[in-house]
Amino acid sequence: MDSFDLTTIGADLPAAELIERLPAEVADPFPRLVVEAPPGTGKTTLVPPLIAEHLRTTAGPDSGRIVVTQPRRMAARAAARRLAHLTGTRLGEDIGFTVRGESLVSARTRIEFVTTGVLLRRMLGDPELPGVAAIILDEVHERHLDTDLVFAMGRELVELRDDLSLVVMSATLDARDWARRVGVPTDPAPVLSVAAQTHPLDVRWAPAPERPLDARGVSRAFLDHLARTTVRALEESAGGDVLVFAPGAREVDEVADRIRGQLSGSAASLGSGMPAVSVHTLTGRTPAADQDAILRPRNPDDSERRVIVTTSVAESALTVPGVSIVVDSGLARGPRLDTKRRMSGLVTTRESKASGVQRSGRAARLGPGVVYRCLSESDWASLPEHTPPEIATADLTSAVLDLASWGGDTELLPDPMPHHAWALAVDNLVGLGAVEVDTGDRTPPEARRADLHVTDLGRAIARVPASVWAARGLLDGAAMLGARAAAEAVAAVESDRRSSGADLTAVLRDLRASRDRRFTQDVDRFTRIVGEYSGGGTAGERLRPEDLGLVVALAFPHQIARARNGADAEYLLASGTAASLPRNSPLMGSPWLAIAEVGLAGGRPTIRSAVPIDADTAELAGAGLLVTEESATFTDGKVRAVRQTRLGGIALTSTPITASPELAREAIARSIEDRGAREVLRPSPAFDQLRARLGLLRHVIGQPWPDVRWSHLAHTLPDWCPAALDRMARGADPGAVDLVGALRTLLPWPEAARLDELAPETIEVPSGSRVRLDYPDPDDVGDDDSPNGPVLAVKLQEVFGWTEVPRIADGRVPVVLHLLSPARRPLAVTSDLASFWEGAYPHVRAENRGRYPKHPWPEDPISAPAMRGTKRSGTMER
Repeated sequence: MDSFDLTTIGADLPAAELIERLPAEVADPFPRLVVEAPPGTGKTTLVPPLIAEHLRTTAGPDSGRIVVTQPRRMAARAAARRLAHLTGTRLGEDIGFTVRGESLVSARTRIEFVTTGVLLRRMLGDPELPGVAAIILDEVHERHLDTDLVFAMGRELVELRDDLSLVVMSATLDARDWARRVGVPTDPAPVLSVAAQTHPLDVRWAPAPERPLDARGVSRAFLDHLARTTVRALEESAGGDVLVFAPGAREVDEVADRIRGQLSGSAASLGSGMPAVSVHTLTGRTPAADQDAILRPRNPDDSERRVIVTTSVAESALTVPGVSIVVDSGLARGPRLDTKRRMSGLVTTRESKASGVQRSGRAARLGPGVVYRCLSESDWASLPEHTPPEIATADLTSAVLDLASWGGDTELLPDPMPHHAWALAVDNLVGLGAVEVDTGDRTPPEARRADLHVTDLGRAIARVPASVWAARGLLDGAAMLGARAAAEAVAAVESDRRSSGADLTAVLRDLRASRDRRFTQDVDRFTRIVGEYSGGGTAGERLRPEDLGLVVALAFPHQIARARNGADAEYLLASGTAASLPRNSPLMGSPWLAIAEVGLAGGRPTIRSAVPIDADTAELAGAGLLVTEESATFTDGKVRAVRQTRLGGIALTSTPITASPELAREAIARSIEDRGAREVLRPSPAFDQLRARLGLLRHVIGQPWPDVRWSHLAHTLPDWCPAALDRMARGADPGAVDLVGALRTLLPWPEAARLDELAPETIEVPSGSRVRLDYPDPDDVGDDDSPNGPVLAVKLQEVFGWTEVPRIADGRVPVVLHLLSPARRPLAVTSDLASFWEGAYPHVRAENRGRYPKHPWPEDPISAPAMRGTKRSGTMER
């Protein structure tokens, strides 16, 4: 086996310094290593053969294959093609690649570039990775979910295999943190850093006059601005190609069309002096031949300038030759999970500063460059520093299944899975039948990885290189339509193609007409997987267009949707969420849809891919969501009940019925929880007084006195007042129902005999009057140390002679005296009469004796007789 000529491969690359440094700084024959090198240094090209030669020297020529991951298919193909060219070998011999739908490798392949997803599926299929000597994870700073999973699995695998090397590489990463992750905290992995060749970069600000995002996503006005800025960049520079970053494939196509239109207008106005400019698009769905042409080194004699409109695929890992100008939209698109709506989709947001720096660096990779940023300097200053890792924002359902199938340790993930997203993923997998949860004493949301047991169906789903939803649709659809028909449907769902009107049937039609190679390979692969799962059998017929909706509905039952009344574009999903079709969609007006993809443009769910279905198909595919329930409401003093059949959150039928006693009680209880007990029950003053007395005893003494806070009473209504609820259910006025008698059923015996002693309704004052005590609401009693005592509102003249206030609850709670004037206006509040007579009373006497001359205002209130009336009436204590 020939060795790699590292000097030739590394010629003119800054990373060439690693050729001498690696053997000098790394002694381990199968090293764990971190490589930190900015874009343009050649790490993707040089490090794989460098590791191969290190293993050849330290472990022998037959040590095994080097597998290098890239986050995207385009990058994997481009990296393999470039290295094969530099080594003078044919692609597929010493250097090969494997991506979804395409593979060029042979028995002699020593370095294989793969997408991270390919390696993930490979590790799940054969966890020991026989024949592999090194895993090199490139561009780990992008923090794709698949990359995090493969890192965790690879990190665990190197603990089990001492003949496996693990290398992580990135343009921008926290090298110390990754060194600890790759090694151990006490013995971090070696870090090899390479400095970039720096070239001047001219930053020009080109903010749009309007906001780039509206309720439906990227605005048309902003796309016009992005195209105008690109034409301006061409006009302001003498040469060099332009790389334009748009957030997604749809925007890439629209901006490219706008640029072509504006260039055509410029050429018409300027005449033959306009230089030749070609406009290209570079996305994941760009045909491989076109990708290769764009990434191929430029012919020095070629004077034509190029504009390449791309997504984040060109942000890192790819070098587009000839680029010296970048136009950055400042927008990025990434996955977001809405746990509240149980929905995930791609969301367009402002880019991070780290992403913006990566993009602008493309202009100054090979020489001086210029970047036009379509935002203001103040907008740039407000951008987040880094793009959040996908594990923090994405749907984790597939990831949780992959980890459960692997059986590894989630603690090796670079970041932990968010709890709510983890719990939702477990719930999804249980619903799919992919896992079973053994939580012991814990509830399912608290399940740990060790509690998840993957079912046979789950293992089959994990083998399908598609989302768990599409995989379940593939297996279920094959059982009903045949393997090939279901495979075609899922291949269409999983393809990169999209219809501007969200019409998946049109996408399938285009894929068939174009004889798309990747689509055909996906159909064959999915058909084969179904055959392996089902034990063989016939593949069946090809997919009929009318059956596409059935497979989509089987795959995404929670996204079966029905049109809302009076709205052609608005739909209610079985998940309970509303979503809308894009403008001018041919699907508008369809009564039912099976939705394959939902976007979250501006936080508003927008249907991106769907198929019309009928009601029978909806009910067949969504059978697991069909429920028939009886429910009741209590409004305007009446109980109204219905029997409703629902497909998840979609009501199919609703029939009025007579409520059962249990249903009526529940309806009244819910009404109380929603509107408040006082509004619904309209309790009498006698009820309020009894409840308040019991509440104070509960607060001061505790058990066995009942909890009469409304939060508890409303929750236990059927227990303590069933008869009252039944009367209300039959139409009785709530205000006329005997709630006092119902509340008395909660009195504890024999303690109830002391109720009047412990919490009396009235207290006799020195004048002989019996005055009613006003107890505090049980929901506002106060803290345990100083509970709010009951209020005794009494005329001051009636308490002459008292030196201490009365106490209740076995002397534990003092009464609060509200001392009133003869006209029953407040004079003072006290629970300490002795202090009041000595300190405040002289002032009260001075202010009121002239105002109320007919009433006694003695200088010594303690020895004066208490009186109910005036001095002349003579009504005083006997």
